[in-house]
Amino acid sequence: MLTLDYNAKCKISQLEINSQNLISGSSGMFSEIRTLKNSFSTINLLSAPKVTVANNNVFVKGIRYGDIENKIIENWEFIITEKNVVLNIEREIENDILAEEVSFLVINFNDIKTWNAAFLGNGGVAWFYLFNEKLCTYGVHTDLSVFWNRDNNTVLKINSTSEGKQTAVKFSRSNDDKLVYSISVSDDELKPRYDADTKRRRFIRQKTDVWEPFILKAGKYKQTITLAPSNYSDEYNRGNFSGIDGEKITSLLNTVARIGVIDSKHFGANSWHTPYGPICLHEQYIGQLGIAINDPNYINGYKECLDFYRDNAVKPDGRVFSRWAYDNSDMMPGEVTPLGFYEAQWGYLFDSNTDLTTNVCELYNLCGDIDWVRTHKNSCEKTLEYLLKRDSNNNNLVEMMSDFYYEKKSSDWIDIMWASFENAFVNAKLYRALTLWSSVERQLGDNERALYYADYAEKLKKSFNKSIDDGGFWDSKNKWYVHWRDKDNSIHGNNLVTPVNFMAIAYGICEYNSRRNAILNKIELQMKTENLFFWPICMYPYQSDEGLDYQFPFPNYENGDLFLSWGGVGVESYASVNPELALNYVENILKQYDKDGLAFQRYSRISQQGAGDDILAGNALALVGLYKSIFGINPLYNRLYINPNLPEKLSGTELIYNYRNDKLKIGLSTNSYSISNNQFKITSEKDFGFFSTSKELFYFNSSSDDYLIMAKPDAETNLSLDILKCGSNEINWNQVLTENHKSVYYTINNLEKNSNYTITINDKEILKLNSKNDGIIKFNYKFTCKVSNIKITGKFRNDLKVNSNTSVKNIFNAEYSSEYSKYDAGGKDGLFDGLRGSVNFNDGAWQGFEGEDMDVTFELKNQLGIKKISAGFLENTSDWIYLPVLFEVYSSLDGKEFRKIGELNREEIKEFPEDEIKYISLSFKNVEAKYIKIIAKNINSYHENEQLPKGKEWIFCDEVLIE
Repeated sequence: MLTLDYNAKCKISQLEINSQNLISGSSGMFSEIRTLKNSFSTINLLSAPKVTVANNNVFVKGIRYGDIENKIIENWEFIITEKNVVLNIEREIENDILAEEVSFLVINFNDIKTWNAAFLGNGGVAWFYLFNEKLCTYGVHTDLSVFWNRDNNTVLKINSTSEGKQTAVKFSRSNDDKLVYSISVSDDELKPRYDADTKRRRFIRQKTDVWEPFILKAGKYKQTITLAPSNYSDEYNRGNFSGIDGEKITSLLNTVARIGVIDSKHFGANSWHTPYGPICLHEQYIGQLGIAINDPNYINGYKECLDFYRDNAVKPDGRVFSRWAYDNSDMMPGEVTPLGFYEAQWGYLFDSNTDLTTNVCELYNLCGDIDWVRTHKNSCEKTLEYLLKRDSNNNNLVEMMSDFYYEKKSSDWIDIMWASFENAFVNAKLYRALTLWSSVERQLGDNERALYYADYAEKLKKSFNKSIDDGGFWDSKNKWYVHWRDKDNSIHGNNLVTPVNFMAIAYGICEYNSRRNAILNKIELQMKTENLFFWPICMYPYQSDEGLDYQFPFPNYENGDLFLSWGGVGVESYASVNPELALNYVENILKQYDKDGLAFQRYSRISQQGAGDDILAGNALALVGLYKSIFGINPLYNRLYINPNLPEKLSGTELIYNYRNDKLKIGLSTNSYSISNNQFKITSEKDFGFFSTSKELFYFNSSSDDYLIMAKPDAETNLSLDILKCGSNEINWNQVLTENHKSVYYTINNLEKNSNYTITINDKEILKLNSKNDGIIKFNYKFTCKVSNIKITGKFRNDLKVNSNTSVKNIFNAEYSSEYSKYDAGGKDGLFDGLRGSVNFNDGAWQGFEGEDMDVTFELKNQLGIKKISAGFLENTSDWIYLPVLFEVYSSLDGKEFRKIGELNREEIKEFPEDEIKYISLSFKNVEAKYIKIIAKNINSYHENEQLPKGKEWIFCDEVLIE
């Protein structure tokens, strides 16, 4: 309810929601212009306005205020509906006015505590908990503010539009502790008033004039303000959480997670409240925050921001400025742009080059807008190439600007540790960026670039995983990855730096269970020893000369304190092996939020109390880990992929999730997962992908990028699919319709080409089809009952993405002398399909040969001068999987006569790095070939030495590369 006071004034004196008046009657809601000498508002009019009422419309005309030089006339029209009140304002300015400030309108809420916070149209938040003194003011460029109070379940949406004009708002805590909200409308975007030399500060203290003066030009203006009340629990209901506090999750994601949005086009993790207001462009998780925040405004706002960074933060040579800030106090001398992008004083932080691309990819997965991501193709290629050129020793580990720690220059997020030359932190991020961007390049149709980036990523991973004695980052004695290697091969940061090791695990660099378990067990042992509530940035001390001196002795700041920003990769690292433990650290974050709001930069390792004036949105990243890795919610460019690692206590959770403006329900129970909307539902006991249009439902088997089932039911019926089986020879599901006698049109996709398939419905064979050259079959059937069983038998591909997307472009075909078993990697192209197998032999990417040698002939697309042949083999002796005892390679020009060109015996194979997956290779000097035969001898023939039961031994191979 609104109360309009037009007695020699024009203001709204009462705004009531849920029987509670929210605004101050003495001031209320009105228009105001402030000049250097005077202040004019609709509280003091030059003459009485005229008010008329017609149905649900209220008209107030002739609202005159100002003085002789500054005359303003406004007409207000209120349109009152059940859902909102629309206020149309016509405003006429007689002469140009040099305005110190305009408020069209200003709203004086009763108290700074009237609202908990206000969501912003750019995806950010004005969190009033941080307005911790009088005259705090926060200014931001947005036309939408959504005020909310969870305690009294109240929401007020305020949207201001003015065609052809720019809108900005500010939030202030007044001297009498009111919350003052002002909307400004101008021809050009308002600039911040402070600081005098930068004009970039959005948050100020002890004053309210956040915007620079501007000329309000003479003329007529139109503005529309919409006031829409709502219910907090309805608007921001995330579902029913079983076994965990859903209210705290919601509150944390509605506040801390968003505070890195300093303004439109300015997204980071440091909050707008931070004194020097930095944005770190070297943070790869800003896009991922959108998974848990789950707000279309955040996604759209970050798209605009990344466009801004692309156009303004990338140097001509491809270098990405690492930071932006309110002031220049953190700047490397001479390295700053007029817009505020700069190089940090501590050194060239090269992870800004990786993270710009990573965030573009993460956001593309959230929005699915291929036209948008195409606009970033050139810039992402350029910024990646800047790093890829920095490899003087050709080992595929890129090098930093500094060569030695004693130069006292940093190169990554841990910005006052002197990481130099080959930095595992940056190279891990680069691996992530390359694998993500390779996938995007493939979707953009540039397979050559996709292969280039994927190939580089694989080589980087191989070098990364080498022991420190062999030029890599793995310390085989301590069983962890080190931070960096100086140019003289000296090792530094050999103190179990958690981000380095978590990224290696979470990003798929560390594919070896033995390594992963050693790292995670060592971390957890120390956590228990010290009784820490969250992971510190390093488990043990850096050497005293490896960083800025004030951090010593250990633990202090980046030398051992608790930085919550690495919670996302931490939770992800533990979730697949010990989800209960991963959940424990998520719950610790929720408990800490309840204590202190997580309104700190870090936590002291000694006291476990908050410290630092940088309030980081990264403090909420453990909840990204919860959503992404425990609940398993992974929005991808063409589907919502769900892959939970669900502790038993969370079973029964039902989430509400906004996916591309479709509110989905996600059911999570032990061995039963479902995704549904108002029309469609899919249920499965394992991971799957879901997508729907208004008429069609798509099911993606496991992590495949290609849909397997598309179902299009008749109108006026809803459809549910309960997936029972997706094997190499059969798919089977139950179908549920809400109406009888309805037809469903099915398309089964991504099949073996020119293969035969049998469709059975309710145990009755109804049809036989051939997939032809497109690998697709289609059929429709009119179902007489609501519940039916559908089974299709034949040959099904198993194209599951596992860790890497490397493809082999030179191979045309493969012919087998010894047949692979039920582990078929999807068929005859399984050894060169670009889907590299993981340490899990059952992941669908491996070809297995039981008790026999592997004997495969590869036909190349063109006759080549062969320089290198590589193949991956798995060893898991507990499952009777052994490395080959002999690896032989033969070449041929005609496919008939072959000659041996190389071999590796078992001892030579074992010399390749790692125990679980061996990526072995042979190099040649341009051996001309059109056909390559590979024979891998099974250990079966060596029983006398191995004393194994005959017939149980396997060879598992994947991804043959011929270069």
